[in-house]
Amino acid sequence: MGNLVWMLLVVLAGAFLPVQAGLNTRVGRVLSSPIWATFISFCVGGLALLAYILISKQPVNLEAVKNVPIYGWLAGVLGAAYVAIVVMAFPKLGPALSFGLIVLGQMIISLLLDHFKILVLNQQSINIYRLIGVALIVFGVVLIRKY
Repeated sequence: MGNLVWMLLVVLAGAFLPVQAGLNTRVGRVLSSPIWATFISFCVGGLALLAYILISKQPVNLEAVKNVPIYGWLAGVLGAAYVAIVVMAFPKLGPALSFGLIVLGQMIISLLLDHFKILVLNQQSINIYRLIGVALIVFGVVLIRKY
């Protein structure tokens, strides 16, 4: 697939996040627990992935699972923490401010990961243009918060 298709898919995936947060928030209200809503979200997501794996006959080397470094399992913890925090913050901050702040956090850590070549293949230094991009996001978050 070309880069444009991947870019469109990533925009679509980004569009899923506020909808997911709103749905998880509603489930959390029904259950009186945002943490249970998060757990259910992960269970349903896990079942959906399992169905996809079975339908598409994805190959797996189960023997290689033992070679995954301990820090590799942190991704699941980070995902659970992210969803739980969003489910709790979403009703207090609203979708625009919540996801403006999420994008800000994503951009800051992404610049650092790129700059220090952590978890990426190609190093890209922090430069004035990238910093201006983050500053514009900060400005956008301030505008959303104020108005």
